[in-house]
Amino acid sequence: MPLEPEDGAKALQLITSRYNQPKWRKKIEKTLSLNATGFKDDDQRKIFMYLKVGLQAYKSRRADPPSWIIGGFATKEVIDRALFKPTVIDPEFTAEQVALLGKDPGEDVDNVWWEEMLVNWFEEPEEEGEDEEDAESSEDSESASDGDESSDFSERAKAGKTTS
Repeated sequence: MPLEPEDGAKALQLITSRYNQPKWRKKIEKTLSLNATGFKDDDQRKIFMYLKVGLQAYKSRRADPPSWIIGGFATKEVIDRALFKPTVIDPEFTAEQVALLGKDPGEDVDNVWWEEMLVNWFEEPEEEGEDEEDAESSEDSESASDGDESSDFSERAKAGKTTS
C-alpha cells in the first residue's frame, strides 16, 4: 500500500533534513533506491523523483549499481535549489508544495517508524470488495443449498404423507 500523504511527507522530510547524520545515511540511501510508486500523493512522488535523480552519484551506467550523494554541499544544493525554485521539480509547483523540505519530521520518526514505513511502501492492499463479494456469494450459496435441502425434505415429507 503506498504511503499516505502524512507518512510520505515525513519520508521526504527525513531525506532532506537528516542527511548529515551518519546513522541515517544508509537508511536514506535505501529509501532513495526504492520505487517512486511507494507514494500515494503525486506531488510527493514528483519531489521524490527529483531528489532521487538529483542526488544520484555519477557512476558508470554499465558497471556500477546506482548510488547517491548523501551529505555535504551537493545534497544541500539539490534541496536548496528545489526550495528556491520549485519549478525545477515540476513547472506547476509552488513554494508551498516544497516548504516541507529540509524540516525535521520530529522525534516520532525513528528506526521503528522507518521500518514500518518500508513495510507500508511494499504492502499490497487487500481487495475489500472481493472479500465481501466472496462472503456474500458463499452465504447466498449456503442459503440456497439450505433452501434446496428443506424443499427436498418437504417434498419427500409430502410424498411420504400421500403414500401412507
